[in-house]
Amino acid sequence: MALSPRPSEAARDLCARFLHTAQREFPLKASLADGTPIIIRPLQPDDRQLEIDFLRGLSPRSRRLRFLCDFKQPSEALIDQLMDVDHDHRDAFIALATVDDRLIEIGVGRYCATDDASACECAITVADDWQRRGLGTLLMRNLIEEAARRGFCHMMSVDAASNRAMQALAAHFGFRRHLDPLDPTQVIHSLDLAAWRS
Repeated sequence: MALSPRPSEAARDLCARFLHTAQREFPLKASLADGTPIIIRPLQPDDRQLEIDFLRGLSPRSRRLRFLCDFKQPSEALIDQLMDVDHDHRDAFIALATVDDRLIEIGVGRYCATDDASACECAITVADDWQRRGLGTLLMRNLIEEAARRGFCHMMSVDAASNRAMQALAAHFGFRRHLDPLDPTQVIHSLDLAAWRS
């Protein structure tokens, strides 16, 4: 899907200067609004079962808002797709918390480069029991900072028009919002990443 506006050659040159800056330290330690400690780190190949359990635990509504479709169980093909990260053009960061002495995935933020190499599409998903506790904000901030560090100039997200939580999150971070011209039930959020570069 085309992004608007398309960056100029000068913007592309500016973005190229920020490619592959110093590696950030992971895992990131953080606390939710209620003080619950969590860690955020890149998704790894041996996290497959964590990802499966996380998706299976989502409510039908949360799955529909995230994937813009209904399904009862995540297919192997979907899991394969979600696990396919290269930590550059496609990346994912999972949020983990300890519950009953067990580490579980409670949220994930992802980005993937679009056909326009200077732009990426993002998605945030938070487990139902962990929503409205500030986790989406932490994941989005990490995702924006990492995408900017990787040299992307623009970030976008395609969401259901009924997804109020994503609308609020996008507005908090300064995303622009407009209707998807190909589907009036969806909206496109877009963000210029220039201000996020140090």
